[in-house]
Amino acid sequence: MKPIYALIDCNSFFCSCERLFRPDLNHRPVGVLSNNDGCFVSRTNELKALGVKMGDPYFKVKDLCQKNNVAVFSSNFSLYTNISDRVMSVLSSFAPEMEVYSVDEAFLNLAGLDVDLNKYAREIKETVFKWTGIPVSVGIGPTKTLAKIANNLGKKSQKAQGVVVLMNEDHQNIALERTEIGDIWGIGRKNSLKLRGLGIRNALQFKNYKNEKNIQKIFTKLGRMTQDELRGIPCFELNTVIEKKKEILCSRSFGSPVANLQGLRESIANYATSACEKMRKQESACAVIEVFCHSDPYKVGEQMFYGRESYKFLTPTMDTRRVIKYAWKVLDDLFRMGVLYKKAGIRLSSLADNEQLQASLFGESDDIKSLKLMRVIDQVNAREGANTLRSMACGVDNDTWKMRRDHLSPRFTSGWSNLPKCF
Repeated sequence: MKPIYALIDCNSFFCSCERLFRPDLNHRPVGVLSNNDGCFVSRTNELKALGVKMGDPYFKVKDLCQKNNVAVFSSNFSLYTNISDRVMSVLSSFAPEMEVYSVDEAFLNLAGLDVDLNKYAREIKETVFKWTGIPVSVGIGPTKTLAKIANNLGKKSQKAQGVVVLMNEDHQNIALERTEIGDIWGIGRKNSLKLRGLGIRNALQFKNYKNEKNIQKIFTKLGRMTQDELRGIPCFELNTVIEKKKEILCSRSFGSPVANLQGLRESIANYATSACEKMRKQESACAVIEVFCHSDPYKVGEQMFYGRESYKFLTPTMDTRRVIKYAWKVLDDLFRMGVLYKKAGIRLSSLADNEQLQASLFGESDDIKSLKLMRVIDQVNAREGANTLRSMACGVDNDTWKMRRDHLSPRFTSGWSNLPKCF
């Protein structure tokens, strides 16, 4: 059976989510900022046309944005992940196998489907937009790398209208010739410089390069596999199984420096709550927690500090309350008076499957009541919105340590109080 892969990529996904409930933004330039309203992480075509690049600091282009009536938003990940789940749910109905590659990308295995690929790709595009309101581009090819290149071309070409199919070798060669070497999936900036040193400027030249040993020397085996993918030989299989994370990290830079222990404690409690929720979602428990906090390394004239310590449980736990309790003990030992803290975080590691846990004779362990309580909290928060139920250790409306999010939009789909109102 001839392999056929489709890559569906949401166009300027974060910006598209912001536009979803704001139709007045459809023809305005829109940008979404990173944590603490730092740099641009998503831009519409209108914003790109103004010369704003990915990663540009907002403060450097603030005057340009105000002059051109740019709609700027803080990152609203609760909204983005909810809309992403809806998009992936729609895509899953179009193929027997799907790999969720990122929050805004998915690969479909279309092998064996008796369909006109061009018409089917346009049906996917139109259905996703109709059911979710998110515009997408669709690229189809005999390998994942060729599907990725097809998708990139579909985004850039007005004639293609977001859909490109590269199942024909002649069409593939034309597309590869138009693709710069640095735009190939998995190549990267450093490796593209090495390839340019060999006289390889575009994807077609890379495909036709004969000295395969030289390619493997530069890229190891991965580079050779990428070269074969450009030749239509599948090397990267669809990963349909979501692997459990081996560790979970949750950390943030503070919107304002924190000098007191109470502010640090609340931040760690909130980060622990978020990390434990993710851990329970994959049905794991942690045996080790690691807490860290540090001052601003770029601030001249202030006391520099970086602290990191860990605690090991005798029996792995899923209970947020236990994690907060011992994370605070670690934090109390780390805390130094007089330091202005800029960032803190927690890492859960040595994760074990919940079903394989064995109670310790000498230490605390999660009992049935604890597990039931955590399950109820997760269910309520999933239904009513994040942080509906949480420990008092997380504090109440204390903004001293929270991220700067001056341009935050409502959650719309993940909180009752944020639902759109019609008048």
